[in-house]
Amino acid sequence: MLSNLSRTFRYNCRFRQQQCRRYKPPKSPPPPPPPPTLPKPPKKPQSFTFHDATWEDPYSWMSKLEDKVAMRHMDIYMEQEEKYTEAVLADTDRIQSKLQSEMASRLSFELSTPPLRWGPWLYYRRVEEGKQYPVLCRRLASLHEEFISHKSPAAGFDFTSGKRIEQKLLDYNHEADRFGGYAYEEMSEISPDHKFLAYTMYDKDNDYFKLCVRNLNSGALCSKPHADRVSNLTWAKNGQALLYVVTDQKKRPFRIYCSTIGSTDEDVLLHEEPEGNVHVNIRHTKDFQFVTVNTFSPTFSKVFLINAADPFSGLALVWEHNAPAHCIIEHHQEFLYLFTDASKDGGTLDHHYLLRSPVHFSSTPRTWEPVFIDDPELIIEDVDFCKTHLSLIVKQMQSFKICVVDLPLKTEQVPIRLSNIQPRYLPLPKHVSQISPGTNYDFNSPTMRFTISSLVMPDAVVDYDLLNGKWNIVQQQNMLHERTRVLYGTANSAECPNIPSGTRIVSFDTEDTTTADNDNLWNDLTEFYACDYHEVSSHDGAMVPLTLVYSRAQREENGKPGLLHVHGAYGEMLDKRWRSELKSLLDRGWVLAYADVRGGGGKGKKWHQEGRGAKKLNSIKDYIHCAKFLVENNIVQETKLAGWGYSAGGLLVASAINQCPDLFQAAVLKVPFLDPTHTLINPILPLTAEDYEEFGYPGDIDDFHAIREYSPYDNIPKDVLYPAVLVTSSFNTRFGVWEAAKWVARVRDNTFNDPKRPVLLNLTTDIVEENRFLQTKESALEIAFLIKMMES
Repeated sequence: MLSNLSRTFRYNCRFRQQQCRRYKPPKSPPPPPPPPTLPKPPKKPQSFTFHDATWEDPYSWMSKLEDKVAMRHMDIYMEQEEKYTEAVLADTDRIQSKLQSEMASRLSFELSTPPLRWGPWLYYRRVEEGKQYPVLCRRLASLHEEFISHKSPAAGFDFTSGKRIEQKLLDYNHEADRFGGYAYEEMSEISPDHKFLAYTMYDKDNDYFKLCVRNLNSGALCSKPHADRVSNLTWAKNGQALLYVVTDQKKRPFRIYCSTIGSTDEDVLLHEEPEGNVHVNIRHTKDFQFVTVNTFSPTFSKVFLINAADPFSGLALVWEHNAPAHCIIEHHQEFLYLFTDASKDGGTLDHHYLLRSPVHFSSTPRTWEPVFIDDPELIIEDVDFCKTHLSLIVKQMQSFKICVVDLPLKTEQVPIRLSNIQPRYLPLPKHVSQISPGTNYDFNSPTMRFTISSLVMPDAVVDYDLLNGKWNIVQQQNMLHERTRVLYGTANSAECPNIPSGTRIVSFDTEDTTTADNDNLWNDLTEFYACDYHEVSSHDGAMVPLTLVYSRAQREENGKPGLLHVHGAYGEMLDKRWRSELKSLLDRGWVLAYADVRGGGGKGKKWHQEGRGAKKLNSIKDYIHCAKFLVENNIVQETKLAGWGYSAGGLLVASAINQCPDLFQAAVLKVPFLDPTHTLINPILPLTAEDYEEFGYPGDIDDFHAIREYSPYDNIPKDVLYPAVLVTSSFNTRFGVWEAAKWVARVRDNTFNDPKRPVLLNLTTDIVEENRFLQTKESALEIAFLIKMMES
């Protein structure tokens, strides 16, 4: 036994000696990669003088598109920026993949847009498997019900077996082949006799829209009209004639032509505006009885009528105003209705109103009378007509509503108080942020379509029957069941619990309190996400609306990060719709905030005017005060606030950072407008009168000084710690990529370089907007950037 132990001991010793001889110390971990090198574009200083100011721009060469040497340097610089952004965000690859997977799982996989009923046809666009672009189709409504699928999950129309009743009108994949691999349609109109389709396609090589007309019976392109630089079109003579507007070399719409379909005659010039600041727009009334011609400039607005049955009979002036104004004319039973925001008695109005005048009015000038008595508590945002009803989208305080009035009006005497004619209010969900009327082509149908938007509910496309009170959600994504509502079908509710289907019948409410409170009816997400409303006092006492959305699960947690959205330009409403990609931030405890600053359309026309031109600084200060409100009230942690701005909104965020760089930890600027001084004085891409009214006329010395004061590029502070910024741009954008590139380069020149707060430039592809999966990739990168910056 001892001898065995001895042998075992000697064996173990030899084994350990062999192990020691074979032992190799572990390799030391590889050194971390060196920090990525900052791109260094060449500086080519150029001096500029305008009015009483002189300044130097080291990067003005970036916008010299005709300079081949400059463009070569630009290509090299863009490659450096691309590699730098990839290197800085390399450690976010895993979270980007996770985010993209989350977002892709939430994409709605509807095969078709909701079919739109017009006369005997249902029109819709659908995507075929493996194709990038949709196909425009139609089918007879009388044959439709036979092909409704009742499979689980409900699939709506059965396109496979329904192909024999489907007519393909236009395959945009074929259009992409015609236009160099890219298919972007600006507008399209079916003729009222349903025989022709007129549409405009973007010619990328020439940077204009090309008019095409297709015979819907044969599918062939018509020999004429063919026109370039087309900005607008409409049908006349029940589809036998097409009117269209062309632009000049500066993209100003200035000529109206009429083409007779099937004729070999030259298209006839109906109207021309030779003055360089006058623009032209056309549309048909919903009953196709008239074509309206709007001409407008910085000093006037006019509306003319063309008899659609005889488009060569000339233009008749029916309304004019000595200032620019928004105006739309409709026709209903021998009355013209004018919806406008034109000023009254020399004073600026804060809202739209409705006027009417008999079609056959003998005296000159024509007299217009108001339809409704002004009610400051009930603002009319939009109107729509059908043969039997007038629908009005109204705003009461911060609540949107849809009310319906019978036509013709029950009284001949106007104006009348809206409440006195018993308007009926349509059911809506909670927290409605926007209501958009559908195209509603069928004037004779009492069914009207609206898209209902909310920050806590995916967009719902709803058909309301104004005669009998029936309403139907024809399309809406269900975020909880990862499916999309049936398209004109009937779901098997037993197999899809909590997903109601079919048509609802409600009693219209004359007391304007109708609300469909059942969350299940609307796929409302208020069980999971809260929506709060605040008003923030700005620097001059103006009260700025601020809307918040956050997860109820993290409601009581401290230290929440936040993302503050803004737009504040052109009088446009801030986009406060549900965005499924932002669910990834909500579920990670972020607060999403939306600031309706001056310059936008959040509180009417005056609100817009108080934030445009020389008053653009009001928009920036409003945004800063909203940001401070979030921090000072512990809604967002002080070191975890980020800004987000798109286009003109990017200007506000960048300007706010210049003024308060320590207020933000990070920002995302998407195709931003960053160099207004250079762009407004020497526009490379054509600008409109609306652009100058919005940002200021540099020829006016007061406007010029205001532009210089708010310009993000001209006011970057020196020797400060700037927040992390991700700027996305594209070579195919209204505000050129050079603006983003110049701004990024100058920020790095002027501010401290902190690797934990990088300033990045990300170039997106032109086709991102056409591809939903590329959209998720871009969104995943932006959100991964924000998450990384907050964690650092």
